[in-house]
Order: sequence, then structure tokens, then C-alpha cells
Amino acid sequence: MKPGIDAHPHSPRPAGADDRHCDELLAALRVFRRSAPQIHRWGGTLAQALGGGARLLVAGNGGSAAQAQHLTAELVGRYRDDRPAYSALALHADTSSTTAIANDYGVQEVFARQVRAHGRAGDVLVLLSTSGASANLLAAAEQARGAGMAVWALTGPAPNPLEAACDEALCVNAPVSATVQELHLVAVHMLCESFDRAVGLAAAPAPVVKAPPAGTGLTGTEAGQ
Repeated sequence: MKPGIDAHPHSPRPAGADDRHCDELLAALRVFRRSAPQIHRWGGTLAQALGGGARLLVAGNGGSAAQAQHLTAELVGRYRDDRPAYSALALHADTSSTTAIANDYGVQEVFARQVRAHGRAGDVLVLLSTSGASANLLAAAEQARGAGMAVWALTGPAPNPLEAACDEALCVNAPVSATVQELHLVAVHMLCESFDRAVGLAAAPAPVVKAPPAGTGLTGTEAGQ
């Protein structure tokens, strides 16, 4: 029998590649879990900014573009529970603007020029890159910081240029791009979880303090004790 031609499609595969991928992912995830407090803080900050009328801009190249757009979809739509829609734009998703800018100004400007058009002080820019070295993302970070925006990055291993160019960065220490991208998606979902929790807390009604009976001389707090 010739392997690959006559072999049954469900024949056992040689051990190795699949196991290695899972092992690398699990090893990176153990380290990544230490970033949970940072992601939780980002979620609260983002909820406060967007709840106050600010906008989220995101960008990435290739697979990182897909991860970035996943984040905006969760905010404009919803992550889990129903809630108001929030302003979030994926800069790479506007193909007409992106290709026009690339044609007229060069690929390095495709995100920076859109940040110049859409970004305002108080807005947030999130950039995703496995290498942390994409020139168009570095240009966007520089433009956003000059405009008074908060700039965060999700990257691969540190140190890298994008980490240095942003206000804050979450750097995934993994040896291959696939693992970095998988953990970026975990970060996106954790960020949305923290965002929704912060939004829910902000929307929760304040506890009602009952007034004390007339003539008791007690405050509302004392009356409830």
C-alpha cells in the first residue's frame, strides 16, 4: 500500500506535529496567565473610555488583522450578554481607503493616515502583531500618541519595536506565530469579559438607603444597622 494514496483517511497519524503544537500552546498559556491582571485593567479602562463617548481603533496585518477585527465585532455587537453597542473600528477593514492610501502614500501609511482621520484625544488604539516590527503599525502608534490617544499592543516575544512604541504592551512569549495568534484571541476574549463586567458595574443602580423614621435622630446608615 502506498502511504497517502491508499491509506484509510482515519488511519492513525504519526505522533509529533499535533502533540508539539498543543505542548507549545500549553507552555505559553501557563506564562500568559500572569497577564490576566493587565487585561482586566485594560477592560476597565476601555469601558470607561468608550462609555464616555471615546472610540476604539484597531489594526493588524494578515492573521493579526483577523484577531483585531474579532475584537471590534464583540464590542459593536456583543460578547455574551446583551448591552449597548460601542464605537470600535478596524482600520484594515476599509479596503477602499486602505488600498487608496497604499497606492498614493505607501503601505507604511495605511493605518497612520486613518488614525489621523478618525482618532481623537482620549480614544484608544490597539495594535496586534506577532513580530512587533510591522512598519505600518509603528507609524500608527506614533501618530496616535501624538494625537493624545492611549496606545496598546498585543505582540509576540519582547523586546520588540512595537512594544517600545506603545504606552502598554502584552507580549506573548511563544516561539511560533501560530501560538502567539492563538493567545492573542484568548486575550481578546478576556478583554471583552472584563469590559462587559466593568460596563455592567457602571450601569448597576446605586443601593437605596432608607430614610429613618421622623424624630429618631438617626441617619439613614444608622437606621439600617
